[in-house]
Amino acid sequence: MDIRKIKKLIELLHDTDVAEIEISEGEESVRITRGSTNQVVVQSPQMSAPQPMVTTQPATQTAIEDASTAASAPAGHQVKSPMVGTFYRSPSPDAAAFIEVGSEVKQGDTLCIVEAMKMMNPIEADASGKVLAILVEDSDPVEFDQPLVVIG
Repeated sequence: MDIRKIKKLIELLHDTDVAEIEISEGEESVRITRGSTNQVVVQSPQMSAPQPMVTTQPATQTAIEDASTAASAPAGHQVKSPMVGTFYRSPSPDAAAFIEVGSEVKQGDTLCIVEAMKMMNPIEADASGKVLAILVEDSDPVEFDQPLVVIG
């Protein structure tokens, strides 16, 4: 398995409250577990024992950051991520963003893309209105049910 994929998985684990990820590609598999001492552990069939890879912040810090983000978001309808993945504001790096703050959107319009497991998943507006805030930066990891966009 490619080391870049493993590093990306470790980053996703670090940035979310997920405790364990296990991925299999063909005959290769990797299991990444957050230990009780807030360490990320990578296990592979080729390794004889778990190897600590990264020390992470306590989960309480993540909860505080999530609460401060939710508190600073303007009132309105929040469009939330339906999955864990990477947030993209445009269909490609050189293309214009789907939306900007102040854009008018209709129900069904594409707001952004969340990439999960190399699949690009368009996230559509489930309400019509004006985009009041975009709560995630381009290329940031997002978790399930995390608010992405506020529509008023």
